[in-house]
Amino acid sequence: MIDDRTWAGLAACAQTSPDTLFVRGAAQRSARELCFSCPVRMACLVEALSSATEFGVWGGMTERERRALLKRNPDVTDWASWLAEHGHEVETPSMAASRRRVAALGAAARAS
Repeated sequence: MIDDRTWAGLAACAQTSPDTLFVRGAAQRSARELCFSCPVRMACLVEALSSATEFGVWGGMTERERRALLKRNPDVTDWASWLAEHGHEVETPSMAASRRRVAALGAAARAS
């Protein structure tokens, strides 16, 4: 995991308009699909959880998903360690569906 913010320059969204990720409601589920191919997704999610970032899609999680995770785990002080150990518990059914959709699009693009 990258400890400082140099990860941001490596993010899949680095060359994307911020308006893409700072959308409201159900549009966040579509916006986060960019995150699932990102090499620094976990660093981004750690940043958002550690700072309790309220707005936008970060690390593949919507505002609502992050709020719920923070509420379920109020005693976590080191999100990097927690995610390394419990990351599999974070994925929601809609996240899994988005991940499958991204994988299928990538496979289709490679086949053509």
